[in-house]
Order: sequence, then C-alpha cells, then structure tokens
Amino acid sequence: MRKREKTAILTARIVSLVFTPFYLPLMGLMALFAFSYLSLMPWAYKLQVLTLVYVFTILLPTVLIHLYRRYQGWNLIELGHKERRMVPYVISILCYFFCIYLMDMVHIPHFMSAILSAALFIQVVCALINVWWKISTHTAAVGGVAGALFVFGELFGFNPVWWLCLVFILAGVLGTSRMILRQHSLAQVVTGFFVGAICSILGLVYL
Repeated sequence: MRKREKTAILTARIVSLVFTPFYLPLMGLMALFAFSYLSLMPWAYKLQVLTLVYVFTILLPTVLIHLYRRYQGWNLIELGHKERRMVPYVISILCYFFCIYLMDMVHIPHFMSAILSAALFIQVVCALINVWWKISTHTAAVGGVAGALFVFGELFGFNPVWWLCLVFILAGVLGTSRMILRQHSLAQVVTGFFVGAICSILGLVYL
C-alpha cells in the first residue's frame, strides 16, 4: 500500500510539473497556427513568435520563481502556501506584460497577442482571488485552453469537440494530481477551471 502511495505521489508531481500553468499561451498559439489560416504562414515566422512567447511566459518566469524559492529556502510544497504565492504571481504577470509589449513593438498581429492578454487576465484574476482564497492556477490554465478552443472554433469554423474532450480529461487528471499532493481541494481545482475558461473567453472576445 505504501508503495502505491509513493507511486501516486510521484505521478502527481510529474503531471503537475509537465502541465505547468505557464504553457497556456504557447498552447493557444500552437492551436491557432494549426487550426486557422495562420497555418499558411512561414515556419520561420511561426517559430520566432513561439520562441518569443516561450522565453517570456515559460523560461523566464520559471527561472525567476525558482531563484526566488531558492533564496527563501522553500521547497515546492512550501511555496504553494497561499500567503507565499503573491510574489510568483507578480513575477509571472510582469513577464506576460513585457511579452505583450514586445509583441506590439514588433507589430505581431493583435489576435496573436490577444492570447497573451487572455492568459494575463487569468493570472491577474487568480492573483486577486488568492488574496482571500487559494485557487488552482494549474486548472485555471487548462480552463483557459478550453475557453480558447471554444472561441477559436467559433471564429475559424472548426469543430473543437474532440480537443475539448481531451482538455476535460487532462483537467481531471491534473486536478486529481493537485489534490493528491494536497495543494488544493476539489472546490479550488473546479473553481480554477471555470475561472480560467470564463476569463479566456472574455479575454479573447473583448481584449
């Protein structure tokens, strides 16, 4: 029984690490490049955009938050405490903001930067909620992907049902992993998913 528990905890940690919330903008852009007329764009241009987004929404926040955690002497579990999550939120929000600013500076089309704006919107809302109540940013990110698929399906005329089914399965696995690690309750992971989905839809439509 103890061996099963260790295996479950290890699997949950791997799932949480692989599906970090920072992947939301990159996944959104990859979906846009795959399912819309943007698939006709040159590979070199798409690679440049994806590299820019990767650096500012995944690499840079991950490194800075890791350095902050090491400076404080906390492990990943200790960093997950509600009162210690605000600085990582601020780091992430600033990185997203600078990424959007750079995308505007180099004249990347607005509907691409809108994905970043939606992800930034999710980060800000989660940070505000976190002041009073701990919410799962992992499931908020997955919810954001679901919302983006819904909007892209409407805008570009493709059927996102099978992709949404995959996202729902992923959300269940990821939410279960966060609960196994005792980082969140069921209410926190479910709320995170719906907050991410709603913010993503609103962000992509109105931002």
